[in-house]
Amino acid sequence: MTQMKQEVVSQVPIYLYWGEDEFAIAQAVDALRQRVLDPNWSSFNFDKITPDQPDAVIQALNQAMTPPFGMGNRLIWLVDTPLCQRCPEELYTELERTLPRLPETSVLLLTSSSKPDSRLKSSKLLQRHAEIREFPVIPPWKTDLLVKQVQQTAKEMGVKLATGAVELLAEAVGNNTRQLYSELEKLQLYAGKTKQPLDERAIATLVTASTQNTLQLGAAIRQGQVAQALDLVTDLLRQNEPALMIGKSLIGQFRTWLWVKLMVESGERDEQKIAQEAEINNPKRLYFLKKEVERLSLSTLLQTLPLLLELEASLKLGADELSTLQTRIIELCELCRRGNFP
Repeated sequence: MTQMKQEVVSQVPIYLYWGEDEFAIAQAVDALRQRVLDPNWSSFNFDKITPDQPDAVIQALNQAMTPPFGMGNRLIWLVDTPLCQRCPEELYTELERTLPRLPETSVLLLTSSSKPDSRLKSSKLLQRHAEIREFPVIPPWKTDLLVKQVQQTAKEMGVKLATGAVELLAEAVGNNTRQLYSELEKLQLYAGKTKQPLDERAIATLVTASTQNTLQLGAAIRQGQVAQALDLVTDLLRQNEPALMIGKSLIGQFRTWLWVKLMVESGERDEQKIAQEAEINNPKRLYFLKKEVERLSLSTLLQTLPLLLELEASLKLGADELSTLQTRIIELCELCRRGNFP
């Protein structure tokens, strides 16, 4: 989980949480609730306002101006708010008037899956008055970020892990934040009051390692291995991996392969430049990526992205997850099998 803090010019307690990692956001919201609310008065002082409610933002601002009942503070949560994507002028005027005047006994929380549009006046206003935190879903091939996420979450939960244990846990859970918290809770109970960091043996014994992940799925598709790819996607869904996240991960993998192939075939030899264009954080990984696309033609890789984007669109429109994934994966495998050089 990555945290980005904007400069807060006032002490007004306003938070904006955004990103695609819904579970991590839910955990952060729960932590904020525990910190802000008195448990004996939480039912009176907590308001969760969804975007389908009429005048949701105005309702939230009115509640935020209301003193808490009993002990503790008041927490108002604007769920999935579109404020940072679109904000009518009259609503912005109300925000500009109210946000600096919120009482210190109220906490206003806004959450959104979409990145704030930095061009909007509402986004700029929140940058001045709010603490902004991003909760991205880390691409499964960015192992350095996955390791950092494990380190940070383990520290927050008070679980001491040896270096090898951190890396093994990151490999086991990948970018599945929900599983990461679940496994760390299990390790927390196992560790008890011991002060020694847990080693790799504890991870290997207790953690449910998923040998099937989206990286392996992408590799199977690239090699045209239909049966293996279908088994992998079935296993991923059985592990409650969201179908949309499977699709997004595949899009990321094939886009990276396409950029590497395109840059290599264009005659580019500067590995730093290739890594920058392909958004590869670790240039040392470029050697392996070149090997992976060596046998695939550029035209084949170009044809994969429309299929993957169609897959994502179908899933967003509510198509059956398993059958849609299976159909597109078979098409992708056949395409890659035909596009492999002998």
